[in-house]
Amino acid sequence: MTPPPRGFPDIEYRNRLGRAQSLMARADLAAMLLTTEAEIRYFTGFLTRFWESPTRPWFVIIPADGDPVAVIPSIGADLMGQSRSIDIRTWQSPDLKDDGIALLASTLVELLPEGSQIGVPKGPETHLRMPLHSWADLQARASALRFVGDAKILRQLRMFKSPAEVEKIRFACGIADRAFARVPEIARTRVPLERVFRDFQRLCLEEGADWIGYLAGGAGTGGYRDVISPASDRPLQAGDVLMLDTGCVWDGYLCDFDRNFAIGDVQAKTHAAHAHLIEATQSAFEMARPGIRTCDLYQAMKAALSGHAMAGRYGHGLGMQLTEWPSILPDDQTVLAEGMTMTLEPAVSLGAGRMLIHEENIVITKTGAAYLSRPADTPLPRLN
Repeated sequence: MTPPPRGFPDIEYRNRLGRAQSLMARADLAAMLLTTEAEIRYFTGFLTRFWESPTRPWFVIIPADGDPVAVIPSIGADLMGQSRSIDIRTWQSPDLKDDGIALLASTLVELLPEGSQIGVPKGPETHLRMPLHSWADLQARASALRFVGDAKILRQLRMFKSPAEVEKIRFACGIADRAFARVPEIARTRVPLERVFRDFQRLCLEEGADWIGYLAGGAGTGGYRDVISPASDRPLQAGDVLMLDTGCVWDGYLCDFDRNFAIGDVQAKTHAAHAHLIEATQSAFEMARPGIRTCDLYQAMKAALSGHAMAGRYGHGLGMQLTEWPSILPDDQTVLAEGMTMTLEPAVSLGAGRMLIHEENIVITKTGAAYLSRPADTPLPRLN
């Protein structure tokens, strides 16, 4: 598969900014203050692994008119300047006495009239990435301004992907598809699970991933106990089910889906459970289209699982982060629309603390859904 162009043309960022400012006008927001990686990258293209360090805070202001203003540590000025035309203001960080707050406050006061409202993302799946004392200091220094919620603007914007974003997610899915096809090279009886995890990440890198943002899974007789534990040194055994769940990153966008494998012969009920999962996923895929609610997808998958359904969400949004809004839950009323990229992720209980999960990635189109991952077949793949 030919990779799509890296990055985005300036018009992509102009469109994002224009949509944001239109929504801000309706919500009477003079600016939005962004502090987290995905939101800042969404408007600036600022892509770096340096966010792994919690030491330095980063700030971007989206004004109601004009271009974004970045208030960032000086170490990031060159990269931010490469991303697109943007007003960049820096300080030397870390600064144990004032890590950018005075500069941020003075910038806000300079840009905005007294009494202006500044939207800050709040609610599920958001956080404020700065020390609590810095947040208090900012409000004190900019006391003539009001910090309020962002009226769910960031959630609404990021939930819908442009065609260029969808192609990056599709390409990331293709990388994982090719790596999953090579699992027989690395997984067999007597191979420790932790070695399988390491080797699978190698396969993903060989197939083109920039890095592996996420890898989880499990293995156990007839099924696994959970899907979030670190890999152990337990060797794979005949009768095990191996599951690998990966989030390969390509140009800052992720896939997120898993595959199950039988190690030798497994129980008939395990094969049946896997078939139910494939059926449930397909039923939701066939239903998914603009106007359908995420809770409708949940009920479709639950019905297909014939009383063996596990509690929990059955999928979620996907994009610059491994999990995004919405969640496929019985009480999530989010209405699907064109451009939403999602996972379908039903789960079944096998009893005795064992489970199986299956996951696919899809995009909502004008007329229905399209797979981004290559959909798995019903037979549980068997490894020698």
